[in-house]
Amino acid sequence: MSGGPSHDVGRRTQRLVGSERARLDPFVVATGDASPRDQRDLMERPFFSLAKAKRVAPILYESGGVRVEVFAVPEHGMATIWDADVLIWAASQIVEAENHGLKTSRFLRFTPYQLLMAIGRGTGAREYRLLKGAFARLQSTVIATTLRHGEHWRRHQFSWINEWEELTTHDGRVEGMEFVLPDWFYRGVIDRSLVLTIDPNYFRLTGGIERWLYRVARKHAGRQLHGWIFEVGHLHEKSGSLARPSDFALDIRRIVARQPLPGYQLKISRQGRRELLHIRPTMLSTVPVDEAVETLVTSGANGIGTSGAGLSGFRAHGPQLNLWPETRNPTANLESNQESNSFSLTRAGATHGAGAARRSRRVP
Repeated sequence: MSGGPSHDVGRRTQRLVGSERARLDPFVVATGDASPRDQRDLMERPFFSLAKAKRVAPILYESGGVRVEVFAVPEHGMATIWDADVLIWAASQIVEAENHGLKTSRFLRFTPYQLLMAIGRGTGAREYRLLKGAFARLQSTVIATTLRHGEHWRRHQFSWINEWEELTTHDGRVEGMEFVLPDWFYRGVIDRSLVLTIDPNYFRLTGGIERWLYRVARKHAGRQLHGWIFEVGHLHEKSGSLARPSDFALDIRRIVARQPLPGYQLKISRQGRRELLHIRPTMLSTVPVDEAVETLVTSGANGIGTSGAGLSGFRAHGPQLNLWPETRNPTANLESNQESNSFSLTRAGATHGAGAARRSRRVP
């Protein structure tokens, strides 16, 4: 095949005609170094499959007037919680650039090596192939939600990646990649109140449920002295998992036995027939300190993934140690986020409960 660099540019420009990328200035990622950051809405609700096996069954979620629906196509299956590492990386790069006064965009241009190294993956041929599979699932998974539309909520439908392209040389060597994020996700990242730092060791977690559980812990327990308490049955509904409740509960007990979550300690207790999971921050954390979570009144939950996004300000600080007393959590700490905790704790008479909570129901 003939043609020099100018010919390649011409062909690429032709491919961009009619593409969203033709209307956006690219955000060129110069380095992979950035503190990992996650978007609160993605930590809060069941947006991803927790299994590596292909999932086609949809996730249907409703809570506090907010509805989320996630649909997959049989060819690729639903985007998984491991695929979400791509979105965490993108959010991290955007926030880091904005912190330095740089202009960002939904249109990211980067090398696969930068992304793979940042999320703790290998950089061999297999990892590149798996990354392209992740892009395919992120683009083909469809999300419909009424989140973040203010007083007049409207249904908003999108995919995690609008479009993507792999840039290769004539001999097949990958030189770079591009993708476009949906506006819904991008706006949620540049709004600092919707972003939280996460521990880099999150990427070392291998199980889908433990990865999901870390994000729940980071979102709800944060660095609060008394942490958070969930009923295990409620967590099952909140996760969107296809596992039977008994199998899910067994997985949670195994995770508690291993204590794999960076920065958090887990404990199981019982109140009658209810099985409760206590999540508390540990003495030491490698995560930069964020502003404390605001105290909000909790409300009821009525669907799969019964948890809402309580907003708090985000302010980045230099890394430092966090010291937390090892005092026992005396009651359910349910006051920091809306629609977030177990309805049964209120019925059990907890001092800090979701006062108006109602029993969850699955969306038909």
